[in-house]
Amino acid sequence: MSAGILMYRCSGTGLEVLLVHPGGPYWRRKDEGAWSIPKGEMDGEEDASAVARREFAEETGVVLAGQPLEPLGEIRQRAGKRVIAFAVEGDLDVHAIRSNMFEIEWPPRSGKMQAFPEIDRAEWFDLAAARAKILEGQRPLLDRLAELVGQSGTPP
Repeated sequence: MSAGILMYRCSGTGLEVLLVHPGGPYWRRKDEGAWSIPKGEMDGEEDASAVARREFAEETGVVLAGQPLEPLGEIRQRAGKRVIAFAVEGDLDVHAIRSNMFEIEWPPRSGKMQAFPEIDRAEWFDLAAARAKILEGQRPLLDRLAELVGQSGTPP
């Protein structure tokens, strides 16, 4: 089980969401259907909102201290992973993102360990673009967010 946060903002063009692109060699050339909300694993009986805040901070470098989180419910991704998601209104500079690192053996079976950022970039997307970019299993979160904030994400 994972927990994560879908950050959103209302701009002149409508609703925009913050998505992150996974780092590492496997995801390097993947784009459409590869982006995600910042999220991470829950350990045991941890509080989902606390995990979501921790993972957002680890993956973006931005601490969400006082902002209230709005529940978006649970989704199930293709491989069966369950994600509890929250929405938060905010705005951050995607060029200032600082992600934590992870190590893997790369190239495979080389015996060499290499470090990669967990998130290699973040971007703001309108809902239409976000639907194409986000992992298929996370698409319902975009619809739930639009319903929550009462916007279709497109200008009138």
